[in-house]
Amino acid sequence: MKIIKKVLIKQIITDESKRKIESTFNTKKMRLEQECQQLLFEQRKLQHQPGLSKRDVKERFQQEIERRKEKIEMIDFKLEQLEMLEIGSEIVEGEVDAFVEVQEGAHWDQVMGEQAIVIKDDIVIRIENV
Repeated sequence: MKIIKKVLIKQIITDESKRKIESTFNTKKMRLEQECQQLLFEQRKLQHQPGLSKRDVKERFQQEIERRKEKIEMIDFKLEQLEMLEIGSEIVEGEVDAFVEVQEGAHWDQVMGEQAIVIKDDIVIRIENV
């Protein structure tokens, strides 16, 4: 029988991976800033339409803008943390689902034990059984 379990993805930080992560964060940050500008533009446009409450329109748009600003602050924090990371350190990048074969007589702790896939510059370098 096969079951699904979570497996951690860990990345070993190198100069190249650090640059890629930084670039990804900066791209996300730029996109969020553009969304804020677009929302402000849409807000101004809707406030001039008759039949709509200017206060309701402003409130709704401000909530969306605030959500994006919070995400931008989080990205800034992550960029600061990234800067402090030393080359060679490991970070958890995410999780994936893995199929695991379960057979009669198998030790449940071994089957469900934590596993991790460790990558370095997009190459799997080892699979850990934690």
